[in-house]
Amino acid sequence: MKSLRSLSVLALLTAGTLAAQDAQVTSLMSKDLPEYPGKEGLMITVVYPPGAKDPVHRHDAHGFIYVLEGSVVMQVKGGKEVTLTPGQTFYEGPNDIHTVGRNASNTKPAKFLVVLLKNKGEPVLTPVNPAAAGVSASPKSNSREK
Repeated sequence: MKSLRSLSVLALLTAGTLAAQDAQVTSLMSKDLPEYPGKEGLMITVVYPPGAKDPVHRHDAHGFIYVLEGSVVMQVKGGKEVTLTPGQTFYEGPNDIHTVGRNASNTKPAKFLVVLLKNKGEPVLTPVNPAAAGVSASPKSNSREK
């Protein structure tokens, strides 16, 4: 029952945080990891409508991203901006600041799967003040349509 309540809270936190950016988040699975005390796995899908983008944030988790449909642009602080298409992957570490996360298209949606390995009970996403993190709040636009 506690796990179900945690899943509900995580899903609401995730959906509430990303909904402001017009992304649709669906929680697929949450699993305690007894071999790693205090850790849990969370699997979600994220759908970016055309032109959608995330605010600068961090996950305080290991994040594994797999693009299912469309194309997305991702970057972590200090890393290279990459445009990913179906079948391609991206990784974010627990100390990474996610500076760019957006749909590469202004006309087509994009969908990706996210698997997070995180501390149990911690938020899925934590907004980061771009100025305090030393990053630009407005990512470059990508005029390429995929």
